[in-house]
Amino acid sequence: MARATSISLSKLTDAVQAAVKSAVAKHPKFQMQPPNSLALSYLIRGFPVPDGILNTVTVGEAQAFANEVATQINANMPEAFGSAAAGGAAPAAAIRPEGAVFSHGGHLICGFPAINEVLLER
Repeated sequence: MARATSISLSKLTDAVQAAVKSAVAKHPKFQMQPPNSLALSYLIRGFPVPDGILNTVTVGEAQAFANEVATQINANMPEAFGSAAAGGAAPAAAIRPEGAVFSHGGHLICGFPAINEVLLER
């Protein structure tokens, strides 16, 4: 059984900022500043895409951008994906996480899915 892992929100924020900066270089339609905060209340962990960009990108482009961000975060902070678990888990380089895109109320959030394993207190 995998052990519970805690992650630093500060370290996660730094990893997301670096990942967004790298992804913007590969996806020129997403000219945006790295986020200063993360949305943690949805089924994904992510950041809002500025309204001006929403009118210029497709869903496929948003998904590609989110995939790039997820790949960069996994490379720098695999524990955000549960990839750094003890007990012989696959190395982070062998895991290709997918990004996630969440749209609600005219807002678009790009990021990565929340970890599937949830610990319940009994």
